Amino acid sequence: MSRSMRPDAVLVQAVIAGALSFAHLHDLAEAAGQSGWKAWAYPISVDLLLVAAWRRLRTARRDRSAWTWFVIALFASLGANIATAGLLDLKHVPDWLCILVAGWPALAFLGGTLLVHAPTDSAPPAVVPAQPVDEPAGPEVDVRREDPAPPAAPELPAAPVPASAPAVTVPVALLDHARKIADDHQTATGSPMPADALTARLGLPGPMSAAITAELQLT
Repeated sequence: MSRSMRPDAVLVQAVIAGALSFAHLHDLAEAAGQSGWKAWAYPISVDLLLVAAWRRLRTARRDRSAWTWFVIALFASLGANIATAGLLDLKHVPDWLCILVAGWPALAFLGGTLLVHAPTDSAPPAVVPAQPVDEPAGPEVDVRREDPAPPAAPELPAAPVPASAPAVTVPVALLDHARKIADDHQTATGSPMPADALTARLGLPGPMSAAITAELQLT
């Protein structure tokens, strides 16, 4: 037999214990005046209440009501096992035991209902809605669409300002020579010598001739 097919010892023990407890509860219920199918329903009722209380304890261990009903169901099952062990004459059951057996269905129904509908300890906390936070008012932005301004024309560089012509220094000897020519012309003709005639006579560059005629005040 493979390992997976081997019977579990704990499971076998649970089946045997459950069967014996079931039989003891049946015998006690039948001795207390519950015959037929009613005697078979009592063991099921006790075991179901015991299982319901145990499952409740797994989710809420601090629930006192779950412990209470677990102890009641355990006492009913354990008490039936002890009573049928020879300590009680099943042919002459006392009246108080008959009353307990007859009232058990209502008690089991009450316990099962309370266990099912009792609130759990692990209830999720209530969600508190977040309060809106007042944000500081920022500058108002005009969202209206405006036509973009045309790009500015590129600035053209300013025309360079011509620098003034450097002053021309006329040699003294050249200036005396030009004055002598102008004096001879005035003596011979009786009128001042024109500036262009002096310029042509000297054969000098324009700036130099202009400086000499300006010095001699010729027109």
